[in-house]
Amino acid sequence: MKKPKINTLMVILLSILILPFIYTNNNFRHILILFLIFAGLGEAWNIITGFAGQTSFGHAAFFGIGAYTSTVLFYKFHISPWFGMIMGAFLAAIISALVSYPCFKLKGHYFAIATLAIAEIIKQIFVSWDYVEGATGISIPIVEEGIYNFQFHSSKIPYFLIAYILFLAVVYTAKAIEKNRMGYYLKAIRDSHEAAEALGINTTIYKLYAMMISAAFTASLGTLYAQYILYIDPFMVFPLEISMKIVLLTVLGGIGSIYGPIIGAAVLIPLSEYTRIILGGTGKGIDLIIFGALIVIIACYEPNGIIGILKQKRKKGEPIHAKAKALS
Repeated sequence: MKKPKINTLMVILLSILILPFIYTNNNFRHILILFLIFAGLGEAWNIITGFAGQTSFGHAAFFGIGAYTSTVLFYKFHISPWFGMIMGAFLAAIISALVSYPCFKLKGHYFAIATLAIAEIIKQIFVSWDYVEGATGISIPIVEEGIYNFQFHSSKIPYFLIAYILFLAVVYTAKAIEKNRMGYYLKAIRDSHEAAEALGINTTIYKLYAMMISAAFTASLGTLYAQYILYIDPFMVFPLEISMKIVLLTVLGGIGSIYGPIIGAAVLIPLSEYTRIILGGTGKGIDLIIFGALIVIIACYEPNGIIGILKQKRKKGEPIHAKAKALS
């Protein structure tokens, strides 16, 4: 009799969903919310870099655009952050298309450096822009809690559920792209840009699609982060650190894999937050030292990350399993 196949992704997602109801500690729930935000950011980044092979070091720009769009609309015009989230995603997608189109003529590390430079330019614009309070930042007014105002003061569970829904949206969008024609086109572009063009694939259009989808989800998660923290400034939502965290956690888990950002965020976020709790302040950088060491070790041993190691172990176990099956 054939054993039913276990859907690993579904098991992981259901496990994440029930965790905050089993462990009711507020610190744990806080870490879980940050985990979902950064795992979602990793999945969004994976669409342009893991699938299409276009390494972006500037995703903090889209994160900040999402955070600022919703915050400014709420702070100055009392417009619901939900509308701000939609507008932020739309604006990030448009800006990503405008800045990426000329950059797609660059290849490899030149493209990566260009995205990094663009992110820094956008950050400096917001630092100097008086209309959005410049370097001072914006404290989001505390208003009556509720879904419309996107504020919840008595419990972290609503934030967790919103983060979870956004995370699911990114995961299943990435999965749909991966299994669709677009995913095959993006992987063809990643493997050989010239070969993809020779096959008749419009490489520029598909890279633009991937970048716009990636930017829109990144901006949506930026809105969630702003509403959760209730304060933003350019140094908080536009820093290189956010872009690097997204890159590093995805590389550690396994770039180009749906599971990669989930694994990477499950290592980085608890490590970062618990060292901060134990050591106080910023955690004295111990988290980044440990995480950096892990990446060096993993990169030397298996460039495909933790997911690559797991796949290797599974392949090694297959012949034994096959022999046992044959003998039975």
